[in-house]
Amino acid sequence: MDPFIVIFFSYFSGSIPFGLILTKLFSGQDVRKIGSGNIGATNVLRTGNKILAFATLLLDVLKGFVPVLIAQKYFPELVNLSCLLAFLGHIFPLWLKFKGGKGVATYLGILFALSLQLGFLFIFTWLVVSLIFKYSSLSSMFSSLTVLVISLIKDNVLKSIISINYTEDDYKIILFIIFILIMFTHKKNISNLINKTEHKIKI
Repeated sequence: MDPFIVIFFSYFSGSIPFGLILTKLFSGQDVRKIGSGNIGATNVLRTGNKILAFATLLLDVLKGFVPVLIAQKYFPELVNLSCLLAFLGHIFPLWLKFKGGKGVATYLGILFALSLQLGFLFIFTWLVVSLIFKYSSLSSMFSSLTVLVISLIKDNVLKSIISINYTEDDYKIILFIIFILIMFTHKKNISNLINKTEHKIKI
């Protein structure tokens, strides 16, 4: 029964389309008809409302953070399942015919639940890459790769810089799976970057 409980609350949390809800509620716009059509914070920013974009970012982070935190406390053996389902909920939400966002903010929430250090590493890498290249998609993919690489460092180094609550092998596996999924959700962005048609960040 426990796996079903974890699947339910993790997927449900991850699947809440805050970007769509907030833009509909406070601006009357459908974020899916703006810019890239994505429901995430970057596309919400294209509506011109920075407050809504920040609120979307924060809530999307929380919907990854909260279920994993609950799983760590009550279902520690099912943390991986919670991470995966929260992430899948965002990119494949039932309520939007399984057409969701790219999962980056939700992944950040998952990282913070697993390790504060990795969460801050992701943010630092994202900021540096975005300041240099001005591409949100490139920053997200490179940050995800950086986190994965750090997680694959030799065990003695990893233990000295990262505090985790379950086995390192499982930890590496879930980060690898989510990295592959992030690359999948950014396949159009990869094509745009190659063709030099990707939109740059405008703040």
